[in-house]
Amino acid sequence: MVLGASAQDAQFSQFYSNYLYLAPSFAGLTEKNRIAFNYRNQWPEITNGFQTYSVSFDKYIEKFKSGLGILLFQDVAGTGRLRTTNAGIQYSYDFNITESWHIRPGLHFNYTQRAIDFDKLLWNDQISASGNAAVSAELAPMEKAADIDFSTSLLTYSDRFWLGAAVDHLLRPNQSLYYYEDEDGNPAKVPIKYSMFGGVKFVRNEHLLRPIPTIIQLAFLYRQQEQFRQLDLGVYWYRSPFVAGLWYRGIPLYKEVFNRDAFTVLVGIKTRSMNIGYSYDFTISRLITSTGGSHEISLSYMFKTKPIKHKPRAVPCPDF
Repeated sequence: MVLGASAQDAQFSQFYSNYLYLAPSFAGLTEKNRIAFNYRNQWPEITNGFQTYSVSFDKYIEKFKSGLGILLFQDVAGTGRLRTTNAGIQYSYDFNITESWHIRPGLHFNYTQRAIDFDKLLWNDQISASGNAAVSAELAPMEKAADIDFSTSLLTYSDRFWLGAAVDHLLRPNQSLYYYEDEDGNPAKVPIKYSMFGGVKFVRNEHLLRPIPTIIQLAFLYRQQEQFRQLDLGVYWYRSPFVAGLWYRGIPLYKEVFNRDAFTVLVGIKTRSMNIGYSYDFTISRLITSTGGSHEISLSYMFKTKPIKHKPRAVPCPDF
């Protein structure tokens, strides 16, 4: 019998290809309109493992120096298809601190829903030597639970550096499929998540024998949600049109939260209007022989609707 369980939010290894899921400050950070799709298949060797999808659209509004975004997200796992579905809108605004540095706050208003297919679950009182019974004495939950949520973020950047932070689930939405008279005792309220990210960009300028510049980007992402802590450290290499990356996920030197998890390898193609990326997580935790790693695919397409006089300053972080 399972008395309780806990987990953190779904995550993407290619978090810089899923800007709006990382932080709403990234909404509208290009003069082009952008559509992005991300898919993650986590632990394919486990039956009914995690399948995570996101679709987003964002654009820059020149007149107001602002960005608008729409983010749709769903995570599905387990025999009962336990799923979390989110639909949100985002807003960001760009301030000039100095000639070189910008700061960009962001807001995310979100509708979230939790649901399960209870009839697909098999309980211990249904199992017998003569065959499985059709029904169980387990109390059936509600089909779904819905709530609203709010997140905020702040991003500062120059031509070479960027640093940002995000706070998610400020309204602590309810995900319980059972009714609680005392909401303070509800164990299914989503805990607040804190994130910090940043990095630096190095450019090897083009010359006669090397007409295409080479770009190296060092980056990190730290997340904390109650007892769960995670650090991603990585490097990207880009020489048009090819992208490659290597990431390490875990905090091996901090014994209290030791969570050595995975190495991630990324390959991709980046053009002026389209980015395509594939990554694979090599599990290095104690689950190394059981999960089959994780596969992830990202696709984004950018297009213009009308000319822009004052283009937004590009953030130097990678696109994957």
